[in-house]
Amino acid sequence: MPPAAKNLLTAADIARLAGVGRAAVSNWRRRHPEFPKPVGGTAQRPVFSREQVEEWLAETGKSDQLSTAGRTETGTQRISDLSAFIPSIPHDSQEPARGLIHLTPAQLLARVMVSLLPDSTAFVPPDHLDDEHLPLVIDPACAEATLLLAVAERFGGHVRVKGQEIDESAAANAAARLRSSTQGVPYEIHYGDSLLDNQLATYLETAAAVVCEPPFDKPQWPMAELDDDPRWRFGVPALRDAELAWVQHCYAHVRPRGMAIVAVSPRTSFQLSGQSIRAELVRSGALHSVIALPTGMGSTPDIGLHLWVLQRPSGAFTPPAVNMIDLSGLSDPADVPDEQAVWEGLVHDADPTIFGAVPRRELLAGEVDLLPSRYVSTHDVARTDEFVHVTDRLRALYTRIGRALPEFATHPIQLRYDYVSFAELEHTHALKILSRETTPSAGDLLVRTLGRPPVVATGTAADEAGVAQVVAINPDRLDPHFVAAFLRADAHALPVANTLGALNRDDLRRCRIPRLSLAEQRRYGDAFRHLQQLQDTITALAKTSSHVIDQTLHALTTGVLTPNFSVAQGAEPAGATDDETREL
Repeated sequence: MPPAAKNLLTAADIARLAGVGRAAVSNWRRRHPEFPKPVGGTAQRPVFSREQVEEWLAETGKSDQLSTAGRTETGTQRISDLSAFIPSIPHDSQEPARGLIHLTPAQLLARVMVSLLPDSTAFVPPDHLDDEHLPLVIDPACAEATLLLAVAERFGGHVRVKGQEIDESAAANAAARLRSSTQGVPYEIHYGDSLLDNQLATYLETAAAVVCEPPFDKPQWPMAELDDDPRWRFGVPALRDAELAWVQHCYAHVRPRGMAIVAVSPRTSFQLSGQSIRAELVRSGALHSVIALPTGMGSTPDIGLHLWVLQRPSGAFTPPAVNMIDLSGLSDPADVPDEQAVWEGLVHDADPTIFGAVPRRELLAGEVDLLPSRYVSTHDVARTDEFVHVTDRLRALYTRIGRALPEFATHPIQLRYDYVSFAELEHTHALKILSRETTPSAGDLLVRTLGRPPVVATGTAADEAGVAQVVAINPDRLDPHFVAAFLRADAHALPVANTLGALNRDDLRRCRIPRLSLAEQRRYGDAFRHLQQLQDTITALAKTSSHVIDQTLHALTTGVLTPNFSVAQGAEPAGATDDETREL
């Protein structure tokens, strides 16, 4: 890469740098006005200044969001064709969006669920402009109307909302909140048990949309009273499958092409007792998508949730696949998409580690397991030709590193040095021990915390990490790499009792280095620098090699590669023998 390109980052590069998904980067750009502006590229593939991005990540703490172990290092958020439920541009009557840091987990979930409703939800025929004919959105377990208020915030007065709540106090609060809303949305709130006493039954198969986070802690209902209920078109739920009752209850109210968004617990996606109902939902084409959310959303934020997106078919066409979307690996629930542009960006920038369009026949072949994690890749698998290219490069690098291993001359007798202490060197102005708050300069010696070896400062931001002491080196008297090498050896002999795990000033002044000419110091310094660079390269190469092997194993188990392999002629089998290990 040319020097200029190294200082530029794409959105995918930023995601890798911060250890998050590309969805998070898209959200940061939209939600944080101070996020660095593009310095080039195109509208579809902008590029950003590395320096500006790193500074913003450090200031906001976003650089601490590490990827989940085992997930891809190349970003996240691939979502296939979501055109059926891509949200529209906000209506003029909407209030400005509230800052996400002020939203409760339930409000955050509500924004996400409502963002999945299609643009057609708010469509009003020109000859039906009165409130009675506005498109209807229902929440049959509305609690205090959090979801219905999110509907009002998005669609304004272009819809009417109706809800039912089993708790009388919550129902009263829901009505009060909708009444005081500035959106002017026509509403009705009913009190009672939706499953046993459905006061919204007159709206069966008429609602433009249904949104619902069912109660997860309510007692079971007497199923014997509901066995013949027409709402159970996909099967009568077992006592333990209350959420499947809510799913069908919500679906029963939507009109053709209407959509129901229902939050369920993950167990509903695989529990054996619900297999037959899940199978009918898949077979009929009613189930459109399953979205796994990160922990921290909804009325019970200590559990993960799945969103089941259902759409009543119009005509005989049945979509051939169910979209499986796994966002459970996001470190921040606020990074789950809740705006049209972000969803569209995810559709355009698809990633198989997040999305899988699973054929319905494949889902029906087993236990109808609807866990998205079963159908997305835990790795961003490379193409076959990329495996060949990377393997060839690794082989060449290992060859070069083998040749870079130095051969040092042996001395007929062990050298005996005349040592000088740091205290004496400080007294003669060959070095000066500074406070740890000092900003290091290139060439300074950095004594580091947690028992890490001393290093020579490079003058970059990396110098700021884990510094216990800064030692200014007089380059006319001492070679800093020579000092670092011998201090590394001498420091191991001194016990460290402080919580930093590093030498204090008095301990440092007792450390010693050989008394050698500057020319001789530089010879040692050059050797130390070469060995240090070689060690850093081997460490990085080992990490890369482990990642490639992990990718290769995954590719073998997913059919990208076959087990037909060859080893270079004359190569020994992998793994050192016991004798070789003992010799090392």
